[in-house]
Amino acid sequence: MNVGERLAALRAIMKSRHISAYLIPNADPHLSEYLADYWRIMPWLTGFTGSAGHVVVTQDFAGVWTDSRYFLQAEQELAGSEVQLMKLRVPHTPEFIAWLGDHVEAGQKVGVDARLLSASRAKQLEGALAKKEIKFADVGDLSEKIWQDRPEISERSIFLHQDQFAGQSREEKFEAIRASMQEAGVTHHFLSSLDEIAWILNFRGSDVDFNPVAIAFLMIGLKEASLFIDAAKVPDEVAKALGSCVSLHPYENALPQLKKLRANHSLYLDPARTNYLMYQKIPAKVKKVEGLNLSIPLKARKNPIEMDHIRATMVKDGVAMVRFLYWLQQEVPKGKLTEYTIGEKLETFRHEEEHFVGPSFGTIAGYQGNGAIVHYSAQEETAAQLLPEGILLLDSGGQYLDGTTDITRTVALGTPTADQKRDFTLVLKGHIALASAIFPTGTKGYQLEGLARRYLWKYGLNYGHGTGHGVGFFLNVHEGPQTFGSGATASKHTAFEVGMLTSNEPGVYHQGKYGIRIENLVLCVPHDNTEFGHFLTFETVTLCPIDHSLIDKSMLSPDEIQWVNSYHQKVYQKLAPKLPPTERSWLAEQTGAL
Repeated sequence: MNVGERLAALRAIMKSRHISAYLIPNADPHLSEYLADYWRIMPWLTGFTGSAGHVVVTQDFAGVWTDSRYFLQAEQELAGSEVQLMKLRVPHTPEFIAWLGDHVEAGQKVGVDARLLSASRAKQLEGALAKKEIKFADVGDLSEKIWQDRPEISERSIFLHQDQFAGQSREEKFEAIRASMQEAGVTHHFLSSLDEIAWILNFRGSDVDFNPVAIAFLMIGLKEASLFIDAAKVPDEVAKALGSCVSLHPYENALPQLKKLRANHSLYLDPARTNYLMYQKIPAKVKKVEGLNLSIPLKARKNPIEMDHIRATMVKDGVAMVRFLYWLQQEVPKGKLTEYTIGEKLETFRHEEEHFVGPSFGTIAGYQGNGAIVHYSAQEETAAQLLPEGILLLDSGGQYLDGTTDITRTVALGTPTADQKRDFTLVLKGHIALASAIFPTGTKGYQLEGLARRYLWKYGLNYGHGTGHGVGFFLNVHEGPQTFGSGATASKHTAFEVGMLTSNEPGVYHQGKYGIRIENLVLCVPHDNTEFGHFLTFETVTLCPIDHSLIDKSMLSPDEIQWVNSYHQKVYQKLAPKLPPTERSWLAEQTGAL
C-alpha cells in the first residue's frame, strides 16, 4: 500500500470504532528515541523517517508535528502526499495537543496506543482534552491490523560488557541505586529505558540500529531485582553472570508484576520515561514517588576508568577520520564519489580500529545544499555526486567496546567563498567559546549555550537545534540529562558535573546552499578552587583537524588562534604515531599553526 491507501485503511478502522482522531507518537513501549523497525509506525504510515515526531490522523486530515531539525527533510519526504508538515515551536502553528482541542468536537474520542505515550505527556493531553469535554482513550495499536509486512521483534542475543571497560561492576551500580532509593524512601524502582537497563546490568544488545541495547524492563527492590526479557535473548553464560544480581522473567510479565505491588510497597518511577499503560496499572494503594530515574545521573558521570577509555577511543576514531579525510582529498577530483559511498568508506576505516562494533548513528554526509538538512540521510539511488567544489558536512560516529564517538567536520572540496569562510569562522568562534568555558559548579547548559551562538547572532545568523547533548559510553549517542539547550525546558536541565561527556556542535544552515557544523565531544573536568567556590571546565577529547581553508584568520582573536593551534598540536601529537607516513605528512600540513 502507498501512504494514501494506508491512511484510508486506518480511517476505516477509526470510523468503525468511533475514533475521531488517532495520535501516533514516534515511540516504543520504552519511549526510546531510536526505534526497532517493529515500532517505526510513523515512517511506515506517512513516509517521514525522522526520529522525532507525532502524527495525528482524522477523517479529513493527516499531519506530522516535528521540530526544526527535520523541517527540510519532512518537506521532501511528505511532498506529494496528503500528510501535512506541522512545524513545532513556530509562530501560528499550534502544538498537537492544542490542535486536537480545537479540531475535535466535545463528546468525540481521541485514541492512542497508551504504550507509546509517556505518563507525563498523557496526563497533560488528557487534562487539556477534558477541558473541552473530549474523550481520551487507549485504543491500542491500530496499525497492526493493516501493516501486513511488519518487521519482527528482534531475538538477537545480549552479551556482557566487561567490567574492564565499564569501570564498575553491576553489584556496585545496584548498591548506588539502592542508596538513592533509601534516600527517597521507596521499596522499588521501575525502569523502562533500554540504555539505563543495559548500563546497570553491564550487558549490551543489538535490538535497535546503532544503539547497543536490548528490549527489557527492570524492577529493582531493596534486596532483589527482576529483569523482564525474552529468555531466547539471554545465553546461558550471560544468565549465569546476571544471576547474582537479578532474576530473569518473561518480558510480558513486567506489567503483571507492577499490578502485584502491595499497599506496603512504594514505587519510584520517572513519568517521562514510563509509558502510560504501565503507569495506569500501578495499584492506587501503592505510594508513587516520581522523578528522574535514579540511574541517569550515575550513568551521566563517567567514572575514571570510563574517562580513560574515552580518551583512548578518541585516538582510534581520530585515526580513522584522518585516514578517511586524506583518502577523500585524493579521490574527490576523480569524480566517482557520492554522499552515500563516502559513508560506507568511512565505516571501513573505523572497522580497522580495535574494539569497533558499528556506527553510533546513520552517517550524515550532506554535500552543498544537502548539508543544510540537519539530519540528512543520503540514499544510494539519489545521493549527490561530490565534485572538487563547494563544501561537505560530515557527521558520523562509532560504537566501540570502550566508548561512543560523535564528530562533525565541514570540509571544503574546492576554494570556499567569502560567505562560507565567514560563516565557518563564526561557528568556530562559538565552538571555541563553549569549549573554553570556565564556570562554577551548579551551572546548567542553558546558561552556557549562548556562548556558542553570540557571534552568529551579531550577523543575524542562528541555528535551530540544540548546541549539545550528552553521550553514552558504548551506549546511545544521545543521552541525558545534561545538554547545551535553550528551549522552554532548559531551566530543568541538570547542572554539569565532572565526568559528563557532551557534544559541542554549533552550526549554521542556508537552505539550498550549504550547511556548516563543527562538533567535538567534551568532558567536564575540574578547573580550580577559589574563595568563590569550585570551578569546572571542559576537556575537548575528539581528535581530528579542523579545515584551515575555511577559517578567516582575520576574524579570530589572539586567544582563539592560540586555541586552534593548541588543539591541532594535540591532534598531531596523539594521532601521528598511529598513522602511516603518507597520512602522517598530510596531518602535519592540516595541523600546522595558523
